[in-house]
Amino acid sequence: MSTHAKRERLLLADLLETAGPDAPTLCEGWRTRDLAAHVVVRERRPDAAGGMLVKQLAPRLERVMAEFTAKPYEELIQLLRSGPPRFSPFNLKQVDELSNTVEFYVHTEDVRRAQPDWTPRELDPVFQNALWSRLERTARLMGRSVPTGLVLRRPDGQTVVAHRGTPVVTVTGDPSELVLFAYGRQDAARVDLAGDEEAVTKLRESKQLGI
Repeated sequence: MSTHAKRERLLLADLLETAGPDAPTLCEGWRTRDLAAHVVVRERRPDAAGGMLVKQLAPRLERVMAEFTAKPYEELIQLLRSGPPRFSPFNLKQVDELSNTVEFYVHTEDVRRAQPDWTPRELDPVFQNALWSRLERTARLMGRSVPTGLVLRRPDGQTVVAHRGTPVVTVTGDPSELVLFAYGRQDAARVDLAGDEEAVTKLRESKQLGI
């Protein structure tokens, strides 16, 4: 049975292939070639991927990223599409779902929403619930440094507190849109913000959402 992560992986690979290596993305400073190299390095080079989170490992990550960015673009797409190496933890379905569902969804939208003619995807309720479940577990990590209180709310009223503080801004939208907002794609997320006007502006402009 296909999983959410596998579906998003293949969709991302197809989008990157169609867009070509030099198309824009929502990731500041990255074209599609850079994004493709990032997702491949993340699951194929754990010795370097730690540099995404650990400052001391960043120079090694930069070197490995440069190495992969220099590969033929078609090779990067094939490495992404074919999945992680045989003995990688990402080969385990549970690890793949937990680690890659949101990762690939967000990067798929990074490609889609950077294009001028993009339109929203219609996501099924099961996938929306899967994204919400992951957001519930990671919201406080994503919002730990924002300058306001932050509550994320689904249209049905379910909420999760991403950051405690005042004044509070409540962001309402489908789980898929809230995920993008929480991962720092505020301008691209189709959400409604309610709260103190100054706080809303600070949150929209904050560079401190996400990892």
